[in-house]
Amino acid sequence: MTTETLDRTSDRTLTATPRDIRRALLVGSEIALIDVREEHEFAQGHPLFAAQIPLRRIDEEARWRIPRLDTPIIVYDDGEGLARKAAVRFEGLGYTDVRELEGGLNAWREAGYELFEDVNSYSKAFGELVEHRRHTPSLAAEEVQALIRDKADIAILDARRYDEYNTMSIPTGTSVPGAELVLRARTIAPDPDTTIIVNCAGRTRSIIGTQSLVNAGLPNPIFALRNGTIGWTLAGQELETGQTRVAPEVDNRSAEEARAHARDVAYRAGVKRIGWEELEELKADKARTLYLYDVRQPREYEGGHLPDFRNAQGGQLVQETDHNAPVRGARIVVTDDIGPRADMTASWLAQLGWEVFVLDVDWSAVTLEKGPDGAPSPRGPEGRYKRPYEGTDNKATAMQAYLDWEYGLVAQLERDGTHGFFII
Repeated sequence: MTTETLDRTSDRTLTATPRDIRRALLVGSEIALIDVREEHEFAQGHPLFAAQIPLRRIDEEARWRIPRLDTPIIVYDDGEGLARKAAVRFEGLGYTDVRELEGGLNAWREAGYELFEDVNSYSKAFGELVEHRRHTPSLAAEEVQALIRDKADIAILDARRYDEYNTMSIPTGTSVPGAELVLRARTIAPDPDTTIIVNCAGRTRSIIGTQSLVNAGLPNPIFALRNGTIGWTLAGQELETGQTRVAPEVDNRSAEEARAHARDVAYRAGVKRIGWEELEELKADKARTLYLYDVRQPREYEGGHLPDFRNAQGGQLVQETDHNAPVRGARIVVTDDIGPRADMTASWLAQLGWEVFVLDVDWSAVTLEKGPDGAPSPRGPEGRYKRPYEGTDNKATAMQAYLDWEYGLVAQLERDGTHGFFII
């Protein structure tokens, strides 16, 4: 965005037009497009690459989520009068390039640009594009139920966070959060004749998880559970609750095999591998935003992690990229102590259009830090959007409407035209 296209609306705040934002997205400039409404309102419609920080949480979240103070930030609302207050709040925190979306969200609509519903929308749209392009294999809930009933040779792997799995899960399923799949699937299903079925709550993580195993060359028959636990519930089938089945630890041979396959996938996606010197060069570049993520499970992270690296489970980093990396056009470095989880996560982030690197170093030579990463406290229920795939009390109409929305995302991506995704 150039200064010629900006108008001063007060002595402090500049504006950006929808066209300015679109241009920045198309040329790959860094931009943080921030919706300052509550999450429920955000989920009713927003630009594809918008991230959400409610006005009341800016002081708590901004410096964590937008670490570089001269990042170009554009704030907007939908006429509620929040954007101006938010701009002042960001400036008070030391941000030096803060602008309001001229005309708010209505200007985006009037420009004819797409609005996307729900949360984590661009990651979900990407998942739909993956299935559309790669024809990711899937089975309907009724087919999987029949396999369970017949005691077929199957392994059901739940790609969600463990807490989601523990709340409700597919019968016989085992918790294997997304980035763990390539590392642990061979240990769970060593016989190549065993059919592997990957599920999540809806569609995205089961599609990405299934395609991860396919990309990594597992010899087993591999399928996504079509529509996840939503599809299972809509089929009138019972879910389990309170399950605690988790994947076993992997031996060195299995880990090395997974590392080789995951590294090949990352290579095909164009992921770059760096060491300590290159990482220091990236840190020294103050003109670019840099996110550093350890993509292991929280328990492992808290037991010992590299300095400066935050924790985001790999599957969730891909699913919730707008939350973890709201500055579009930033750089992302991922790591884990074994390798496959970082490689698989990076392979998907690269396909999502990010400049992503894997830190490939010997962890045994470092003074590891312990404990959590200091992320802002979780948001409470105020203003929260109720996902139609959470918990066990969702209405069938809401679940079906959510699936119908996901089915339409590929067409929305085509109309929007700013995503820059590619599929290996």
